[in-house]
Amino acid sequence: MKPRERVLTAITHKEPDAVPRFEIWINDEIVSELGYGDLQSTHVKLGLDCIMIPTRIPARSNYWRDGLDEFGQVWKDGIYVDGVVGSEEAIRRYTPPPEHARRFFDFKKTKQTMKRYPDHFFVYGSHIGPFTMGYMGMGLKRFFLNLHQRPQLVQGLLEARTEWCIAMCREAASTGVDMIVLGDDAGHRDGPMISPQMWREYVLPLHRHIVEQLDVPVIWHSDGAIQPLLPMAIEAGFAGVHGLEPAAGIDLASVKQTYGKDLLLIGNVDVQVLCNSDLDAVRAEVTRCIKQAASGGGYMLSSCNSLFKGMKPESIVEMYRYAGTAEQSM
Repeated sequence: MKPRERVLTAITHKEPDAVPRFEIWINDEIVSELGYGDLQSTHVKLGLDCIMIPTRIPARSNYWRDGLDEFGQVWKDGIYVDGVVGSEEAIRRYTPPPEHARRFFDFKKTKQTMKRYPDHFFVYGSHIGPFTMGYMGMGLKRFFLNLHQRPQLVQGLLEARTEWCIAMCREAASTGVDMIVLGDDAGHRDGPMISPQMWREYVLPLHRHIVEQLDVPVIWHSDGAIQPLLPMAIEAGFAGVHGLEPAAGIDLASVKQTYGKDLLLIGNVDVQVLCNSDLDAVRAEVTRCIKQAASGGGYMLSSCNSLFKGMKPESIVEMYRYAGTAEQSM
């Protein structure tokens, strides 16, 4: 099978010729260390079936840079620090118009990339989910306090971020992508950030609205122990879930058994093994994931988060090289 066909087969919960190899975010430092060229070439040369489309941060934006950005988020040297949104007026001030979304995409380069790699499956992914952008815009402490003290203000912020998310995803869809990964981090290692009841009240309707507005499959990404929220991922209409962090106690075999008929599962490779040079451990981790989730389709192999600075290039390369041959030896 060609990469695109392989992914489409897995999405429809049929078994492809091999487990699709996937990665959504690859850090610039890792791209440089691997030495394969730009981000899209890196996806291809690693043997991945999916390619992340080219995106950019607008020239005058501080988003993921330094200072206060257009969403009310404060950054220092690319690291999130705090949020300043604390009123209805601030929600309006720090919610860009929908047309601003277009500035985040490189349509010319995207078209060139799709022409260059016609057999691959194209993906857009970003942490623009309403929950994540809500607590980052308001600041974590104020956000979670305001859920109890000023719930209408929080609701207004979440709704504004939902409309922004839809604007971004529509622009992504207009480039011709095959799938969107919606980053909306909702968990820590001990459980969800809010109760399932609050998630159902505040977030589920927004996720459902986002999915309904788009004509391409949407995957929900979240770190952490999100098992109690997975039934609502199905209710929202998500095609699948990405991450499945093993360090947060997510057992891939159990998730496959319980939710594998309804959700495409992506991830679960422990990032810790990629931060070390033990290639036997890398191969064992790949083998575990494939054995637990590949049967019957509906699974794509990926790290449980991303490829980030500090990982060992040789371990990254081995993960995907071995995944391409592992099923034949099982």
